[in-house]
Amino acid sequence: MELSKEVKVVQGLPAKWGACFRTVIMHTIPLSLICWKDTVAVGLGSGDIVILDGTTGNQVVTLSGHTKAVHSVAVSSDGALFVSGSWDKTIKQWDLQTGGVIKTLYGHTEGVRSVSISTDHITIASVSSDKTLRLWDIQTGKCHHIIEQKDEAQYVSFSPTDQQHLIFASDRNIQQWEIGGHGINHGYEGYNPTFSPDGTHFASYNSYPGTVVIQNSSSGAVVAEFPVVCGDNTECCCFSPDGRLIAVTPSKDIQIWDITGSDPQHIETFVGHSPIIHSVVFSSSSSLISSSSSISSSYDSSVKFWQITVPSTDNITTHSKTTSIGSALIRSITLQAEDSITISSDSNGVVKVWDLSTGICTASFQTPAKEVKQCDVRLIGNRLIFAWSADKEIYIYDVERGGLLDTMYGLLKSLIDIRISEDGSIVFCLDGDYVYALSIQTGEAVGKAPLRIVGVISLIVDGSRAWVYSPWEGIRGWDFGVTDSPPIKLVDPPSLSFSDTKQWDIGLSMIRDTVTGQVIFKMGGKYTHPVDVQLGGKYVAIRYESGEVLVLDFSNVLP
Repeated sequence: MELSKEVKVVQGLPAKWGACFRTVIMHTIPLSLICWKDTVAVGLGSGDIVILDGTTGNQVVTLSGHTKAVHSVAVSSDGALFVSGSWDKTIKQWDLQTGGVIKTLYGHTEGVRSVSISTDHITIASVSSDKTLRLWDIQTGKCHHIIEQKDEAQYVSFSPTDQQHLIFASDRNIQQWEIGGHGINHGYEGYNPTFSPDGTHFASYNSYPGTVVIQNSSSGAVVAEFPVVCGDNTECCCFSPDGRLIAVTPSKDIQIWDITGSDPQHIETFVGHSPIIHSVVFSSSSSLISSSSSISSSYDSSVKFWQITVPSTDNITTHSKTTSIGSALIRSITLQAEDSITISSDSNGVVKVWDLSTGICTASFQTPAKEVKQCDVRLIGNRLIFAWSADKEIYIYDVERGGLLDTMYGLLKSLIDIRISEDGSIVFCLDGDYVYALSIQTGEAVGKAPLRIVGVISLIVDGSRAWVYSPWEGIRGWDFGVTDSPPIKLVDPPSLSFSDTKQWDIGLSMIRDTVTGQVIFKMGGKYTHPVDVQLGGKYVAIRYESGEVLVLDFSNVLP
């Protein structure tokens, strides 16, 4: 059964750092990206091209035909023509309706690095490691012009408004040409040039001294530049569709700059990627898509969807990019799959509600909790209950009523985790010796189960039932719902289970179907060794020390 590749990143870092609302994990390196309308195409190191739904992140189709890595993909302005360039020395035209190849263009003697389609849909431009730029007739598939270079050509792009005008780069040299092969200028210094949406300017990255330069396309005059920190990354930049913003990747972070004024302003930084960012593209004027991979593990390869402005409907308190909330980390994640939401809470007592279908934050609340280490939150209708601990004491706060419901003293030796039941009547607490069920109304224990599990990292609740998860010993559970009776040990685990192990000295995390025992998802690299795992119906939420939280949707995998 094919697995949905959708993986949502619910929350990574405070709102002032921007928000990644979805991650699609790839099991091979995503090298190139293109986005049009509600469609995303990803060229992979395996030679395949994955087409994703730009709204949900779900895989629509896989195009197979290249035998080596796909370093570039391009789509015509009307969305009718899709082209790819590969390290197998070929260029392919694809029929996206059938997934078939229309034409394969042969001529380059080394791998193809970049392709572009003219605005009149007549010509394909390509550059290659064979030190040539080639122009191809789309109808016949024939190469009608070759421009020789001294160095390996790395990037090419047609102007979005002039079908005769293209720009390309080899080594650190940027040149502009007319389609007939006539040079427009003597060249500029920089990497990976990209046109503005109206074609009047182009931006490029110059690693010495580390600046992004914006130049006039006609005269080459520099109209703006701003410094960026150089890192070990393939630097790339792109304009937003309205031309107001530029995204640049000088390191493992993505920086967003506002270029509307004479002095460009840095407005946001997106963090959370693996070390190498291969490509970045705006999907709208307020959203971005990027791809990256890790040197250490192909399992770190991912495509991330970023929201530049996170909406919030909450009228109590709202995070904006100007909110100063320090370096708060996510301390808990609560899955309420039946309500299609998940809720996060951080070390500063800020609670956020996220829509599972879109990954967008819909509301945020400030609770009185400070310096939180263990906490949980539950939304019951319009009532939000927040529980946290400090100095072995447990505090219960009702957001709707605006005050503390209860404070529980002296019961726990050292709190490991805390969880609230779905109906808000019980708070489950985990210390080194027992799992306790405490009445929120009275503050008294209604049951406790002795703990015999080593290396516990999370407590999972479902009604009156509670499970304790350990990566070494699996999951064990008890039902606390029988009045005046010790908790009953549970035999049947949740429908999904999580395990964290090592294979050949490489970390590997796996999601299993507990009915069949089948492994249905694998993650490695930075996606191993979580600090919390939550199971809820057909969703799994996994929280990491970095503060990143993954929510995986297996609704089309399990019966």
